[in-house]
Amino acid sequence: MKRVLLGMSGGVDSSVAAIILKEQGYEIIGITMKLYEKENNCSTSTDSDAKMVCDKLGIQHYTLNFEEEFKKDVIQNFVCEYENARTPNPCVECNKYLKFGLMYKKALELGCNYIATGHYAKIEYAEKFNQYVIKKSDEENKDQTYFLYGIPREALSHILFPLQNLKTKQETRKIAEEYGMNIAHKKDSQEICFIENDDYKSFLKKYIKEKPGNIVLQNGQILGKHEGLTKYTIGQRKGLGISHKEPLYVVNLDKEKNEVVVGTEKQLYSKDLYANGLNWLVFDKLQEEIKCYAKIRYRAKAAKAKIIPMEDKIKVEFEEPQRAITKGQSVVFYDNDILLGGGKII
Repeated sequence: MKRVLLGMSGGVDSSVAAIILKEQGYEIIGITMKLYEKENNCSTSTDSDAKMVCDKLGIQHYTLNFEEEFKKDVIQNFVCEYENARTPNPCVECNKYLKFGLMYKKALELGCNYIATGHYAKIEYAEKFNQYVIKKSDEENKDQTYFLYGIPREALSHILFPLQNLKTKQETRKIAEEYGMNIAHKKDSQEICFIENDDYKSFLKKYIKEKPGNIVLQNGQILGKHEGLTKYTIGQRKGLGISHKEPLYVVNLDKEKNEVVVGTEKQLYSKDLYANGLNWLVFDKLQEEIKCYAKIRYRAKAAKAKIIPMEDKIKVEFEEPQRAITKGQSVVFYDNDILLGGGKII
């Protein structure tokens, strides 16, 4: 019997992943990673819900404390990026360092053949690349491959996504119902896990001392004042506190000058970007230009693009201009539905 280490959050997705793995005959060890203690003590309910599911299915469950690692690899990165006028995606870092980093190492220590999570994604062998690859989920609205590009390539043949054949979230909940799970209709978490009430601005106040500065047009004309760069995002229109003859949006956050740069909606669009911090899942290094599809944020539509390798970064050229390309966010690449890899926009 093959042994699998399953990451369990106490939610319906990872719980149904446990059910499916049990039905498929795997020996399952469930683990809940204690990452961050929120004031509302939700991590305790997460742990108890996961344990309840494991007890019901008759599988082992452990809680492992990774708070220090999470603070170093995710929270400090989150704060540092905002300090440098970039907009980070902490879920990418968590998957890279915790869920498919530390958890993968723990699986090897425990003699597990596989690790598994409740992500909506597929893992299959692809003849084209002669290896296992990650592919988009059939559940398009829930597809989470955008967040998975940073995982180690060598782990691919040891990863299971038990939900990969489910078409809708309703199917997932129905399976939980059939097993009499109390978490069958538990609400999906939409927030950054370590931030209360999705209020990242209040969170950052504890770490970053804001400096007031000017809100300016691209030609340098001053239109108003800002209270700190972390309070603004690329593409933002509301809450700028300025007036102009036409609607203005945040088009750049200039760390060096401590300025919020605004412009028209047309100025939000660009056909190219640069990225570094690259991780490729189907080859060791990009050797030559390739054409593919690229996404500049989770909810963005994948767009036709060309990737041009450079010495320490890549250039991405889109066929059609993209709206609000944001430094610090991830640009993720696809060969149709196969995840090629990704990097950080600079």
